[in-house]
Amino acid sequence: MQSSRSQRNPDHTRGWILDAYPSRLGEFAVWIISENGERLRFTDSFKPKIYVSGKEEGLERLAAQLPYDRAVVSWDFVRRRAKATDVEESNVLEVVLEDCRRLSSFTRRVLKSGRYLQYDVFNCDLKHEQLYFYDRDVFPLAFLDVKSENGLVKYSLLDSAESVDYAVPPLRISRIDVEVAKQGKIAKTSDPIKKITVNQDGGGEVVDSGDEEYKLLRFVQVIKELDPDIIVTKGGDSYLFVYLVRRAVINGVVDKLVLGREDTPLVARKVRGRTFFSYGRTFYRAPMRRLYGRVHVDERNTFILAECGLDGLFEIARTCRVSLHTAARSSIGSSMSSIQFYQAMKDGVLIPRNKSIPEAFKSAFELLVGDRGGFVYEPEVGVHDDVGEVDFASMYPTVMVNNNISAETVLCKCCPDSKLRIPELGYNICEKKVGIVPKALKPVIAKRLIYKRLKSEAEDERLREVYDNRQTALKWILVTCFGYLGYRNARFGTVDGHIGVCAFGREAFLRASRIAEERGFRIVHGIVDSLWLKKKGATDEEYQKLCNAIREETGIPLSFEGRYNWIVFLPSRMHPNVGVLNRYYGVMESGKIKVRGLEVRRRDTPPFVCNAQTRMLEVLAEAKNSKEFVEKIPEALKVLREYRQKLLNGEVSVWDLIITKHLSKDPKSYKQRVSQVIAAEQLMKEGAEVAAGKNVRFLFTSAENKRPERRVIAEELIEKNTDSDTKKYLLLLYTSAANMFSSFGYSVETVYDAVKGQRQIRLASQ
Repeated sequence: MQSSRSQRNPDHTRGWILDAYPSRLGEFAVWIISENGERLRFTDSFKPKIYVSGKEEGLERLAAQLPYDRAVVSWDFVRRRAKATDVEESNVLEVVLEDCRRLSSFTRRVLKSGRYLQYDVFNCDLKHEQLYFYDRDVFPLAFLDVKSENGLVKYSLLDSAESVDYAVPPLRISRIDVEVAKQGKIAKTSDPIKKITVNQDGGGEVVDSGDEEYKLLRFVQVIKELDPDIIVTKGGDSYLFVYLVRRAVINGVVDKLVLGREDTPLVARKVRGRTFFSYGRTFYRAPMRRLYGRVHVDERNTFILAECGLDGLFEIARTCRVSLHTAARSSIGSSMSSIQFYQAMKDGVLIPRNKSIPEAFKSAFELLVGDRGGFVYEPEVGVHDDVGEVDFASMYPTVMVNNNISAETVLCKCCPDSKLRIPELGYNICEKKVGIVPKALKPVIAKRLIYKRLKSEAEDERLREVYDNRQTALKWILVTCFGYLGYRNARFGTVDGHIGVCAFGREAFLRASRIAEERGFRIVHGIVDSLWLKKKGATDEEYQKLCNAIREETGIPLSFEGRYNWIVFLPSRMHPNVGVLNRYYGVMESGKIKVRGLEVRRRDTPPFVCNAQTRMLEVLAEAKNSKEFVEKIPEALKVLREYRQKLLNGEVSVWDLIITKHLSKDPKSYKQRVSQVIAAEQLMKEGAEVAAGKNVRFLFTSAENKRPERRVIAEELIEKNTDSDTKKYLLLLYTSAANMFSSFGYSVETVYDAVKGQRQIRLASQ
């Protein structure tokens, strides 16, 4: 049991912001973790402002109607830049609403009154917490001095969102797991609770005695006693909380199912999640199940937590000024856009409901010249010695910052004679003002570079992990910002700017290539922002001097990643003499194994095959050069033979053979009954909810069976006597080796022969 207490409406403290949300009408509840460990709830009066632009007579007519709208507190005419591209401010109507929960309904009324043509509404569709954070100029986990006076909270920041040396409060983290007493093959909300496990800081409790009502009430009591700040679940958004609410309703204790710090019972209406398409992939996001005063994180409904843990989550929340709830679930693009929104509000630019900046007209020739993407050098297929890798650090974001690329700066009206021009197209870029996008990105780039340096200097292993997680989180923001610049819904995006970034990137890449060749390096592969260079006997100092020269020439930082003992560039499966851009593997002098495009990097590879390929790579990693690499291939195939024998002997668990496949669309929309569709149909038949964007996990049982339903079985339906299709998994095993050694003439058939000991391929280098 925690000794610290939760206190409401204190007067003054110093601590960290944990959570903020609308409470009573016109008020915000803010939870602070104080320096002495107390969890304190402050109440702050907050009334949001939105803005309406239009013709003057139309705005006056709208203003005349506002006294009759109960949601409106006050209004006035003010001057603002309604659009980022506006050179001067214009008159707009500023409306103060009594509560941020009135924003959507009021916006609809305004648009409807103008027949959706007369008025543009701004700052109207941001998340409530974001509006609050922007207005008060604070952010989640900010360390500050807090005072409450006459219903208003005053903050004195003792922290900065740009800080890299910040302290995180001592958070209490609970993990909840619920075991269902399944009546059928798949757990349903109609099945009773078997046990509830709560783990926190090595302690906790297992609630498995008494009737179901007692289990629920004891569970609530355990949460109250442990008083966690963060509750982590697996499937809390999609299933677990819905299940708990349903069981509480059946047992008549739903009003007592309180998991937050407020006295509000858990609400989990059965709402379907959202399927969306982004970067060529279909995603599914379950609806948020929010707690108040605590943070709920669903490990199955978060991208950032899987990529960089809680350290990365905290970094995103602080940097982007979004709540921990939102940061855990939102796409990186949504979080990244929050930085731009904050910057726009600081600059006095209104945030539009929709993107309003069209693409400039282009002739067919201009499209051909300008819209070409990044530059690549086709890899030289085979194994190489004396290769070093150099990478541009955050190339496209740096291009955007260095060249002032933003919606309002590209083709600006104020600088038609600007000397700063987009290569090839000649589009002018503003020289009088810095754009919202580069302003927002500059501190992120700077922070990431500092984190990478701190990581390399830190001696403490935990500290290195923290810095690495933080820089990885920022890396995803920087990776996303380029694509988001050309996204159709990006408020401050611009297609012309997106094309310009590619043009500047190509120019920098070609300059770097020229400088490398002038210094005696040969390019064996290059892709957008990375170069693999070959020069016999080249030292680390030579590579570092090359990086410095390229940095001076292009203005973009270049880092030397290291030299390889050997590296293999793999060919296309269809065209053996043509290299594939992102299929290679090698071992650096530091011992680090770098792999792209092999089974170990694929999400749909079963653990058994992944483990086998990993062991083969470890054997090959012992080689110090290409000659030793070739000599190690037979030894690597011995590893394959061992794994083959394990499979034939039945020593491999079916759980190590599970394959994960992604549903790119609704199962009913597939024309072919591929494996993941068959597994999805099996789950749906048992009452499970399956949607586009979700992953389906299954086992091959009889891959070539004429009856599709017998080819695979969904993971949830596997029973003790379920057998796997040995032939299918042997094929996957042989394919993984064939892909590794395809540069040396190996195919699935020849790998099979080699493993069986019938014949060994004679390599060209032997």
